[in-house]
Amino acid sequence: MGEKQTEILHVAGHVKWFDASKGFGFIVADEGGSDVLLHVNVLRNFGQNSVADGARIEVNAHRTDRGVQATEVLQIEAPAKGTAALADLADLEDVSIEDLPLEPARVKWFDKGKGFGFANIFGKSEDIFLHKEVVRQSGMSDLQPGEALALRVIEGRRGRMAAEVHPWEDALSSDIS
Repeated sequence: MGEKQTEILHVAGHVKWFDASKGFGFIVADEGGSDVLLHVNVLRNFGQNSVADGARIEVNAHRTDRGVQATEVLQIEAPAKGTAALADLADLEDVSIEDLPLEPARVKWFDKGKGFGFANIFGKSEDIFLHKEVVRQSGMSDLQPGEALALRVIEGRRGRMAAEVHPWEDALSSDIS
C-alpha cells in the first residue's frame, strides 16, 4: 500500500504555546493561516523536551487531514529577554555570560509551578539553582528529572545558579570544562 507523497512546507513563526505534560503545542506561522501542531517527539529529535512560549522557531511541516504538523525542527531562538531580569544576573560585574564555559549537567528536579528547580554538574554533588525565567529566556519552558543539559553557571547571592540553560547537544559541539 503506497503512501501519498506530501509537499514539505517550510514554516517560520513563533511558539503560541507548548505544554510538555500534554506532549504538544502550536506554532503561529509568520505568513498566517492555521496553527501548526508541534509534537514533543519532533522537538525531542531536535534535542529539547520543551520550548518557551513566544520563542522563534523554524520547522519543516506537512499537511494532513487534521491540519499542518511539524515534522522537523530546524531552529529555535529564545524569546526576547524581558525587563524583569533576575537580581543575581543584573548584578554581574565584569562577567560576560557568553564567556563562561558550558558545563554538562542533569536535572535533579524542576517545578514549573514553583518557578525553580535544581541540577547537578556531572561529577559534582553540589546543586545548581535553575530559575524558570532563565530556563524560559534560554528557549525552554519545562525541564524533566534526569534530562541532560549544558549550563553556564555563576556564583549567585545564595550559591551557584544557572545563568543560561542549553540543550545537551549544544555541549557536544562546544568545549566542555
